[in-house]
Amino acid sequence: MKRFNLSKISLHDLLVVGLPLILLVALGFWMASRFVQPGPPHHVVISTGAAGGAYHVFAERYRDILAKNGITLELRPSSGSIENVGRLKSDDSDVDIAFVQAGVVHEDEDSELISLGNIYYEPVWVFYSGTPTMDRLTQFRGKRIATGGESSGTQLLALQLLIASGFTTDDPNLLTLSGDAALAALQKGDVNAVFFIAAPEAPAIQQLLQVPGIKLMSFTQAEAYARRVPALSVVTLPEGGVDLVNNIPAHDTLLIAPTAHLVARAKLHPALITLLAKVLKEVHGGPGLFGKNGEFPAFRDQDFPVSADAERYYKSGPPFLQRYLPFWLAVFVDRAFVMVIPLIVLLIPALRYMPTLYAWRIRSRIFRLYGELKFLESEIRRQHTREAALDLAKRLDAIEELANARPIPLSYTGELYELRTHINLVRGVLARATTEQRDLNPVT
Repeated sequence: MKRFNLSKISLHDLLVVGLPLILLVALGFWMASRFVQPGPPHHVVISTGAAGGAYHVFAERYRDILAKNGITLELRPSSGSIENVGRLKSDDSDVDIAFVQAGVVHEDEDSELISLGNIYYEPVWVFYSGTPTMDRLTQFRGKRIATGGESSGTQLLALQLLIASGFTTDDPNLLTLSGDAALAALQKGDVNAVFFIAAPEAPAIQQLLQVPGIKLMSFTQAEAYARRVPALSVVTLPEGGVDLVNNIPAHDTLLIAPTAHLVARAKLHPALITLLAKVLKEVHGGPGLFGKNGEFPAFRDQDFPVSADAERYYKSGPPFLQRYLPFWLAVFVDRAFVMVIPLIVLLIPALRYMPTLYAWRIRSRIFRLYGELKFLESEIRRQHTREAALDLAKRLDAIEELANARPIPLSYTGELYELRTHINLVRGVLARATTEQRDLNPVT
């Protein structure tokens, strides 16, 4: 007789039961992974403006804040808003975000660009040299004016204002000079006036406000210009607002100002948009020379579709996890949560029912033998010949041999011993039936 095939567990049965469950959970994880976005990039490129300009200065502040969150911000100088939009739209460009002056470009709802918000006023500064006080653009007719770089946002708005004031686009006195070149030309007397559109923090603006002989024009017709151009607002540079000690400027100055957008590609990672919204809030959310506390960032102009993630941040603050965890840890936990869903939905029930399935599979081997044993007992009660008794005895021995050969884990040996006991009971039934048959039909 063979020895019992006993072991602590049946690896074969574990695989038969567990492998389909493992594959089911793996399928669940795969399906969940289809809904998990890749993590945000560690490197972001911003198209600014001229080196040393306000856009560039603010971008440097963004870079320092993002670096604390593990993001490297690369600054790319440009000629201004028009080039920045072009870079964002170009498939050959790796620019992710850019500064854009309000009113320069208007995109529809299907645009591949989104606004992360208007972030500050960037006034139109008209500096001029000479003795007469100028407060209307019409007073500059016949004078040489630097209107900004070719196809820049400054040039577009300057021409719009000048044309509204009676100038023509082919006026030879309108020169495409910007930045340091325009500043140098004004100081040398090569031009009589220059247009700048920038935040007051821009180094060129700070320098021009303190150069002797250079004056800043106050727009007495500021309200009229703001009515004609929707992107413009009327702002006041207060007396002493730049320098209280030296009282610069010497009187309140009316200016007209568009706002600046921070614009991004629509496919920019949502977590990164939320982080950028936090940066914008930190840099531009306080009081300024023109903006009130909490006035920016905001969505004021409809030049670009609004970023839903940025808008949600400005209304409700940072996402729950980012309120209490560092940026990268919050992103990891947020992504991991989606992957945990299959664990909750599939793996936990699978682990709960796996022992039951395993036990059923082991016991089913014994139960099948019980079926054969019951069938054999029924035959014993029907058969009455000696030859049939010998055949039934062999079949009963075969059932016991099969039971002993079945691989049964140690924890189920009780069921195995019960089966052997029941086999012996049937063997007793067979013996009694054989004796009764011999008594009824004695051998002569």
